[in-house]
Amino acid sequence: MSSISVLKQAAQSNTKPSPAAAVAALLETEKTAKKNKIRYSFEQLIGNWQLCFITGTKKTRQKAGIVLGAGRYIPEWVAKIKIAYSSAEPVAGAAADIETGKVENSVQVGAIELTLSGPTKFLVNKNILAFDFTRITVKLLGKTVYQGFIRSGESREAEFLSLSVGKQAFFAYFLVDNEVIAARGRGGGLALWRFVGAGSTNNL
Repeated sequence: MSSISVLKQAAQSNTKPSPAAAVAALLETEKTAKKNKIRYSFEQLIGNWQLCFITGTKKTRQKAGIVLGAGRYIPEWVAKIKIAYSSAEPVAGAAADIETGKVENSVQVGAIELTLSGPTKFLVNKNILAFDFTRITVKLLGKTVYQGFIRSGESREAEFLSLSVGKQAFFAYFLVDNEVIAARGRGGGLALWRFVGAGSTNNL
């Protein structure tokens, strides 16, 4: 079974591979993508993706101990964690190798849904997607109870494109498929998501 097949099984099947097998498949897929210099576009990321599996950095694992281990599946009965990418109007002055968009990260626990959102920029030649969460939306039983900027979000949005990626949060994607996506975060952890549909996370 190929590493990508293992990851699809990890994301979509009730009979999931062991966490160790999932981590091995992530590492092998990442290695292959780098070797073959596979390139993706932001358009391929557009849609809703549910977080299925994560690993932490070595430092994080040492702190978390048995809770996180080398990697773990995200149990849906605890929380539904989704990320959604959508297109945005072209920004004047943006470099030719940068594709801009928007991101929403939604966490639902019981009747409460918390969504962080903000701008993104995708570096086509590096498969790196930088982002910043500048706004927050809180819903209770599907109704919005709060919405607004967070942590000087308005000014951070204005300067987002001008900042270097080295100063921003980002994912380095090494697998973008119509069923699953996988990336390494700035902190070194790995993550796997499965496709759950089109549109905003707020509409799921």
